[in-house]
Amino acid sequence: MVDFLAENNLCGQTILRLVSRGNAIIAELLRLSDFIPQVFKAENGRPEYAKYSDLLFDFSYFNSSELCENRIVSKPGLEDLDEEFKENHLEILTRFYQAFESIHKYVSDLNRFLEDLEEGVFIQQTLESVLHNDDGKQLLTEMLFLYGVMLIVVDLRIEGPVRERILVSYYRYSAARASADSNIDDVCKLLRSTGFSTAPSAKRPPNYPENFFSRVPINKTFVSMIVGRLRSDDLYNQIVAYPLPEQRSTALATQASMLYVVLYFLPDLLQNQQAIMREIVDKHFPDNWVISIYMGLTVNLVNAWQPYKAASTALNNTIESANVKQLSNSYGKRIGLLLPALQNYLKEGMLREEFILDNIPRLMTVMRDSNVTLRWLMLHSAPLEPAAESNKRCRQLRDQVIQDSSYNPETLFRLMLNTAQYEYKLKEMFKKMLDEKKIKWEENKKEGEDHMTELSEVFSGTKPLTRVEKNDNLMAWFSEMGKQISSLNHDDSTAAGRKIVQLIQALEEVQEFHQLETNLQVKQFLADTRKYLHQMLRIINIREEILISMQIVADLSYAWELIDSYTPHMQHGIKKDPSLVIKLRATFLKLASALDLPLLRINQANSPDLISVSQYYSNELVTYVRKVLQVIPETMFSLLARIIELQTSQIKEVPTRLEKDKMREYAQLDERYEVARLTHSISVLTDGMLMMKTTLVGIIKVDPKQLLEDGIRKELVKQVASALHLNLIFNSKAKVSELVPKLESLGAIMDGFRRSFEYIQDYVNIYGLKIWQGEMLRIVNYNVEQECNSFLRNKIQDWQSVYQSTAIPVPRFAPTDGSVNFIGRLAREIIRITDPRQTTYVDQMSTWYDSRTKQEVVTIKVLEKLERAVGSWGLSGLDRLLCFMIVQEFQNFIGSLDKMIKKDKSWDEAFSKLMKDLSPLSGAPSQPQKVYTPVLTKASKLWPPFLEVILKIGQMQLLRRHIGHQLHSSCKFDSKYLISALQTANDALLADIERHYQDPSLPYPKEENPLMFELTSYLESAGISNPLAKIYVATKNMPYYSLLVFLFVQTQLQKLVYTKAVGEMLARKPGDPVDGTPFVVGTVTLLKQFHSECTRDFFALLGQYLRSLIAGVQNIADVPPDVVTILVFLDQYVHYSGLSRKMIEAVIPNYILDQFKGQISQ
Repeated sequence: MVDFLAENNLCGQTILRLVSRGNAIIAELLRLSDFIPQVFKAENGRPEYAKYSDLLFDFSYFNSSELCENRIVSKPGLEDLDEEFKENHLEILTRFYQAFESIHKYVSDLNRFLEDLEEGVFIQQTLESVLHNDDGKQLLTEMLFLYGVMLIVVDLRIEGPVRERILVSYYRYSAARASADSNIDDVCKLLRSTGFSTAPSAKRPPNYPENFFSRVPINKTFVSMIVGRLRSDDLYNQIVAYPLPEQRSTALATQASMLYVVLYFLPDLLQNQQAIMREIVDKHFPDNWVISIYMGLTVNLVNAWQPYKAASTALNNTIESANVKQLSNSYGKRIGLLLPALQNYLKEGMLREEFILDNIPRLMTVMRDSNVTLRWLMLHSAPLEPAAESNKRCRQLRDQVIQDSSYNPETLFRLMLNTAQYEYKLKEMFKKMLDEKKIKWEENKKEGEDHMTELSEVFSGTKPLTRVEKNDNLMAWFSEMGKQISSLNHDDSTAAGRKIVQLIQALEEVQEFHQLETNLQVKQFLADTRKYLHQMLRIINIREEILISMQIVADLSYAWELIDSYTPHMQHGIKKDPSLVIKLRATFLKLASALDLPLLRINQANSPDLISVSQYYSNELVTYVRKVLQVIPETMFSLLARIIELQTSQIKEVPTRLEKDKMREYAQLDERYEVARLTHSISVLTDGMLMMKTTLVGIIKVDPKQLLEDGIRKELVKQVASALHLNLIFNSKAKVSELVPKLESLGAIMDGFRRSFEYIQDYVNIYGLKIWQGEMLRIVNYNVEQECNSFLRNKIQDWQSVYQSTAIPVPRFAPTDGSVNFIGRLAREIIRITDPRQTTYVDQMSTWYDSRTKQEVVTIKVLEKLERAVGSWGLSGLDRLLCFMIVQEFQNFIGSLDKMIKKDKSWDEAFSKLMKDLSPLSGAPSQPQKVYTPVLTKASKLWPPFLEVILKIGQMQLLRRHIGHQLHSSCKFDSKYLISALQTANDALLADIERHYQDPSLPYPKEENPLMFELTSYLESAGISNPLAKIYVATKNMPYYSLLVFLFVQTQLQKLVYTKAVGEMLARKPGDPVDGTPFVVGTVTLLKQFHSECTRDFFALLGQYLRSLIAGVQNIADVPPDVVTILVFLDQYVHYSGLSRKMIEAVIPNYILDQFKGQISQ
């Protein structure tokens, strides 16, 4: 008969592929459950939920979809928000829907397979024949079991209301609903909310989960036959590995978990069939009521079966107090016996090859007992899940187990460590012996044969041996024995074993009957031969079946999630003794055996899902390993903090020249000894970590050196991010800014971190500076990215960010104000204290002064303190954030201006009339007041918001200039070669581009060439950029735009006056919310966003206005003060924009400029 799993067996391959797919679906559900967007969890109080609550619907949407859609369309701004939400979440929604759809497709394929089997599609195969085959009944059972597990997992990890919101959102945003082959309706029916919740106070819904399991009907006959097999058979032949009757429940644990799930497809059995349930409990649950279903997912049967009469009655015998007490006592006592036994076997030199070969049954018994004890106590003493915690009987049973077994988590943890180490050593030895089995067999056989040949020669008389007479009979007998030993066949172990026993017996008899005992040499030869034969007999017993039994017995998949509760004990143990990592390595490898369960069938089916699934579970395990071992970097950092404290505040720096009588004072032996002791402790911790050796965890190779470095990085990121968060929280209502003291405090903390890394890097063999710079860059860039998300339509999620990492995550903190994180708070605090309405900027001093008190607010020194606190990365990040803020200001302003002009046609008419009156621009209007006044009156309401935007943009541009200057200065000091290289590259590239535009045949960087993009980021980081020359937004040509800007500037210049003492334009009235320099810079930036024609027209209009002001003036003393202000404005405009002075000379006659140049400079 063809093997059921053979490639040409269509029936076997169909089930195998289905089961393989089932395991992959569960892994995908578990993976996705960690990536549920927070907004779908609908946690009130979260800003995301409040923002998008009008766009999130449960299945009630399907009853009133038109009403919901109309509400979105009719509410202002909601349609745009809906589009933004779609763009940000459609990718992850599609991934969730595909996982949900795969569950429905799985059960549909399961039903179709059963129909095909019944209809005879698979030749010579029926349900009965498949169940008769060992592989067939395993796969059929797993097929049904995995569907049940999918439903349990999806309801446990992705709750009903969340599923509904995800499905409705996908339905609304995806085009899939329109396709004919879409089964979104069936998916929604299957996965609608069950009412189940993991919340502690939540009650179990009626008829749950059987109603959930029955949403897609499955053939009842098939389910009954599966239950029958699970009741009667040992599906996986595990009883062989557990020969003792009291260990049967452990042997059948895998199929007991399957039976638990499958019974929900036949709720009548749980409810009414007392005899069957009694049989099931007596066989599978006679001494256990907490079981592991799949990859550590545990269930307390007392709570799970409470609503079912037959099941709960049958379980009563198991959970009877006397039985629980007897079991708890028994397992509690076993720990006391097993720990000394394991410690004895783990002594150096105990587990030798000869000892193992002679004591295989005894060693296997210890391993079996240890694992059975560990399993029972871990499961029955584990913290209860929320549903079971609310069940009084569950709590009583757990408390009784803890009390009667004298449960001590430390002791159980030691048992787990020793068991894992014992298994690891035994397995490694056994694997080695199995690999060398044939070689060792041949060596011993040859030695035995040679000894017999030598004895044969001795008795032939040809080989002299003291006092041995020639004996032809013995010569022939020993020669024959040699041939018999030579004929032993390694491959036929049974026959060889019997023959070896006979040969040993014959050698003992020949020694007695022929009085060979008198000759010590012959006697020794015979003893050695018997020893070799005994060794061969031992080697025959090295069978792969023992290794398989070890693998079965050592299973720790039930603790996949439970083991986390032992993490504090692991970490405490490592702190006390870092060498404990060696035993922990064995524990992690033991836990890695849990991966065999989901991967076995995927591997058998040669499924492409193998890499994805193994990657997921391996990553989960590696993440746990990192979590446990993170205690080493944490402890190192706490020791480092003490070292830095001693170095900075207690140990005095020894001067270059020291007087002899002050040597004792500077020696400070106690303090220096303490530093040495702490440094030694750090080195010991490092050694402990490195003892772990490179280990393959699942499919991921874990290098302890890399693990240590990642741990140090993680702790550094955690502490630095926390310092940045806590030290950059500002009180916006404070009269005196907290910026400077907070920057000084943060700068001192950052110096401490830098010094500690510099000190410790040699002791732990890491590149301290490289790690410091890399992680600081990542922290700042990630926070800037998250802060800038509020300005973006397509937001960058954590899982999309290049700066976020699962191994070394940058922590996120809850917002303390309108900003997302520290970089936003810092930017807004600087903007707040340099507000142009309350401060005056003096360009010559590069300083902001308080308009009222005339005190310095922000100077160059503040920028230096800022760099010391957040580094050049922080300055670059701040600069990038200011760019986003400027862009948002421009977009809002230009958008609202465009709408206003399009909405009201009278603006177009007013501007058109004014331009006619002013034409030609080279002339001057005869009655300026009459010409300008009507439009200025109409536009008077526009100016306050216009002014606010211009001042904000000007202020942020000035801040960007200062940041660029600080970056440029520090780069010159710290990296003079870098800045020279960047400047040269920039000049060369610009020269090449200019030559290309002069001669298009010359080369120009292509779009896919990253040179310009990458060089720009380098240049901006080094401060080689001019923010005033940047184009922030792409704009369309707006008619009369230059005229509008001119009218605005004309009205605002009347509020300013040139002050010679300061050399700047200041507010004419103290109460006017305007500052000259930000106003000029804002106007420069605003006009820069449009075509250069706009600037020319603006200059022409301003020049015309100026000429009209002085047209009728005869005496210089009668010139209006606005003329000087306009000239100063134009002069500063040219200065900041970098335009040629010829722009002014083209619109204002030279004699006017010359006349007033002296007046301005006096």
